Order: sequence, then structure tokens, then C-alpha cells
Amino acid sequence: MNRTFTRAVVTVVVIGLFACAAMAENWPRFRGPNGQGISSAKGIPVNWSEDDVAWKIELAGKGHSSPVIWDDKVFITFAKTNEDEKTAKCTLMAVRASDGGTLWQKDYTVEPPGMNSLNNSAASTPAVDADAVYAIWYAADRTVVTALDHQGEQKWTKEFAPARITHGPGTSPIVHKDTVVFTLEQEDDENDQNLQSCWYALDRRSGEIRWRLERTNSTHGSSSTPCVYRSAGGEERLIFTSRAHGITAVDPDSGTVVWEEASVLPARVVSSPVLAGDVIVSLCGRGGSGVQLAAVRPPAEGASQARVLYTFKERIVPNVPTPVAMDKWLFLFHDGGLVTCLESETGNVVWSEKPGGKFFGSPVLIEDRLYCITTKGQVVVLRAAGKYERLAVNDLGEPSQATPAVAGGRMFLRTVSHLLCIASE
Repeated sequence: MNRTFTRAVVTVVVIGLFACAAMAENWPRFRGPNGQGISSAKGIPVNWSEDDVAWKIELAGKGHSSPVIWDDKVFITFAKTNEDEKTAKCTLMAVRASDGGTLWQKDYTVEPPGMNSLNNSAASTPAVDADAVYAIWYAADRTVVTALDHQGEQKWTKEFAPARITHGPGTSPIVHKDTVVFTLEQEDDENDQNLQSCWYALDRRSGEIRWRLERTNSTHGSSSTPCVYRSAGGEERLIFTSRAHGITAVDPDSGTVVWEEASVLPARVVSSPVLAGDVIVSLCGRGGSGVQLAAVRPPAEGASQARVLYTFKERIVPNVPTPVAMDKWLFLFHDGGLVTCLESETGNVVWSEKPGGKFFGSPVLIEDRLYCITTKGQVVVLRAAGKYERLAVNDLGEPSQATPAVAGGRMFLRTVSHLLCIASE
């Protein structure tokens, strides 16, 4: 065989394999695979202009949820409050990842629950797997959990009690094996004792309840989204974080509590748990600042007591944004705009700087770079390292509270009322 031809064939195969690998990475939930905000994508640009935007679409409503991606589809939610302000049309929409073209959308009409003016009826990020996309809609009189297949056909819808949280609910579902897992927390109310905080696992095919774990109501309801911790031996635990129960590990099959560090999170929990190697990091806060950060090492297999490595109450602790971990570093993006690098094992501060802007969205890690959207809609890009380096600030032209999503060699960014795509270089 001609040697040049052979090399050409090998080159094509290798390129094809890389392309398939890039497309195989999906972004199935809030903050991507297992909620850790880490992407394996290559070539996502640091700087870009309007000419570098692959596509941008306007959404027929507003929201703070983040996009999720499965293969060639991007799923996003938004909501539009009717003129009487008593009802809202909430929409789950699927678009093509290649050009942003609308594939389908499904509308739901709800009476919005009471919430902070910074919250929104489309604050919950959906979850997606190979078969369906799963969304939660919060109403004043109920909580609706729904599943649609990738063609937009309804598979099932289940209704639960409303969520009573001062600033409004916002937790997002996750898919773990054959279950859809989510929390439904309630705050104490001396005038109404009928609502019970619960964590749920539903059968992802039918919506039937696999297990229901009753939890203690709190003075400050939490809206954290769980993740999965896998021990060195492969044992899996669902990790939940809340004001009422601290950091909790739950058996994903039975819904029983395996271990719990109940006192490490003394305030409302909005951000989600982070895995820094074999350390679980979580934080809590109130208003525009954090109250405490806690780092816990789970027990060895067969043991039942986790080890609290450290806790601290410092001005660098965020409230809303979820941190991201890389190697020995933990990066915190504070609501007020301060970005801090810690040693994840010790909590020692390495650097703390203010690159510009405030944050409600959470950072994601791509190669050795951190991307996070400010509340004014500027994507701040920093070097993920033990030395501070601001690489770029890219203006999206509209406020945002969302977190970037990355899949198929593209980054998808959501502002209040737009969705746009940045392709790899």
C-alpha cells in the first residue's frame, strides 16, 4: 500500500477519533459531569469578539438556569410572567448545538411562589441523559417534576408539595443510574406544620418514588444540588448539603443516611458540594456573603465517622457561587467579586484578588483556565494556578446569573434572556 496513502488514512482515523471523543462529552446537569464544573474540552478561546460567536439566540423569557447538553441538543429553561403577575409561562426548550435552531419547546403555566427579586421561576437547571430531559418547576401550590424524551414528548409528570423557602427555591435535579434525585426543603412556619422537608429519588423511566428521606425543617431552607462521591473501592454515596443536616452521605439505592456531619454548615446552603480529591468541600452563607466553609474527609469503607479537616469563617467564603477544585487547589468566587485560591487539604490561602465584577454564577475549569460570568454578563478568565493571573474579560452585553456549559468542543453561555455558543479555536 502507498505509504503516503496509509499516513493519510491514519490521520483521518485519528482526527475522527478525536472528534468523536469531543462529541462524546456531554454536560448532563448543573455544572456538568457530577456537578464539579470540570471540562475535558480543548481549544476553547480565552478572548473572543462578536465575530467569534458561533450563534446567539434570544429566549422568549428570562431565567437564571444553566444550559445542559446531550450530543447535538442543548436544553434550556426560561419563564415569562404574565401581565397580571399571578401566573408565569415556564418553558423548557431544545435547540441544535450546531446552529442554535429551535427543535421543540414545552410550556407550563404556574403560579409563581414567593421569592426574592433576584430569583426567577426558571432558576432550576434541568438534568439530561440518553433517554430524557428532567426539569423541576416550582409553583405556589405544588412542585412539578417532569420528564420529556429528546423529541419533546412527555414521558411522565409528578407533583409534590410546594417548596416554602424565604428567597424562593432553586435546587436542580440530577440523574444517578436509574433515578432522578432532588431535594425539596421547607422552612419552619409556626402557622403551617404540614410541609415536610424531603429528599427524593424517582424512577427515571416512570417517575415513581424509589425512596423518600424525610429531613428536619430549618429556619433557613437550602437549595443545594447533590453530587456523587466514589470511594477508592468504588462505593458510591450521594452527597447532600443543607443548613439542617450539614454534609450528609446517603446510600443511593436505599435512601438511608450512611454518615453525617450535621453541625458544619450553620447557615443557608445555596452552593453545591465540591470534591477535591477525597475531600468534600461545602459552604453556607446569608445575604451577599458566606458564613462558613467546611472540608470533610469521608470515612474509610466499613467506618461510619467522617473527619472534619477544617472549617473557617472568613470574608473570602462565598454564598451563592460553587467553588471548583484542580490538583491541590480550590478556587472560590465570592458574590462580591473576590476570587481566592486555597490549598484544598489545609484551607491555607494562596492568593486572593478581585478581577472585576460580582458573581452569582459558578466557575468552570477548562484546561488550566477558570471561566466565570459576572452578574453584569462579563466572562472573567483566570489562570487556574497557585499564582494569580487574569487572562481576559469578555463582555456578553447582558446580565447573567448562570454557569457556563461545555460540550462537543463548544462553550454555551446563558445571559438573562439570550443563549450563545463559542466554538473551539
